[in-house]
Amino acid sequence: MAGESPQVGIQMYTLRDQSEQDFLGTLAKVAEMGYGAVEFAGYFGVPAGELRRTLDKLGLKAPSAHVGLDFSSLDNMEKALSQEIEYAAELGLQYIITPAAPLPENPSAEDVAAVVPFLEKASAMVRAAGMKYGYHNHAYEFQQVDGKAIIDIWLEQIPGEHMLAEFDLGWVYRGGARPVDYVTRYAGRVPLVHIKDFGADHEETDLGQGAVDFQSVFDAAEESGILYYIVEQEVYAVSSLESAKQALDYFRRLGLA
Repeated sequence: MAGESPQVGIQMYTLRDQSEQDFLGTLAKVAEMGYGAVEFAGYFGVPAGELRRTLDKLGLKAPSAHVGLDFSSLDNMEKALSQEIEYAAELGLQYIITPAAPLPENPSAEDVAAVVPFLEKASAMVRAAGMKYGYHNHAYEFQQVDGKAIIDIWLEQIPGEHMLAEFDLGWVYRGGARPVDYVTRYAGRVPLVHIKDFGADHEETDLGQGAVDFQSVFDAAEESGILYYIVEQEVYAVSSLESAKQALDYFRRLGLA
């Protein structure tokens, strides 16, 4: 709906220490906090049907999941990914996101090109199952190879209808780029963004305490087609649960949740 604000969700990797102990109980805590959506990074052995019933009961949307690819060979990748797709389809996910791709420290153009067939194959499999495929960046994809950032090489080589971008705004900043430049450059191709904050010292920090310019992205969200702000945090001042609560409070203070 035009003018509707993106929904605030949380990447469950943020609460991995809790999820390892009690995955379904942690989802209940997330719903209780007031989050409307979750993104998965593993399912802790819970069958898809049971997880879907739990989400329905808690009133949580689950648009997406991070699913790592086996980059050892296309055959190996296909075998592992087909099982993940089957689970995701039963769960009712809309998006399957590759969280990272392996590259050496100083990649050559050949190294960058070698990743493309894996992304294309994964995309074809995900789309054949009725879902959309995307890629999530870290900082290293902003290295220049032949005068162009790696992330741009991949996003230009693979068409928008084949691969979406889930920009992690904190890692875009750490990669030396402006997050708003990326969400506007790839407008219409960015349904989900990760919200992660870093201080000027490049250390991760609680949301709103750092140097990442989120406001310009929030201002551009509607024209960029962003549907979900997904909080993700890997280090915490107090605890994962406290950081998750503080992140939602940050959005509430801005009138975005």
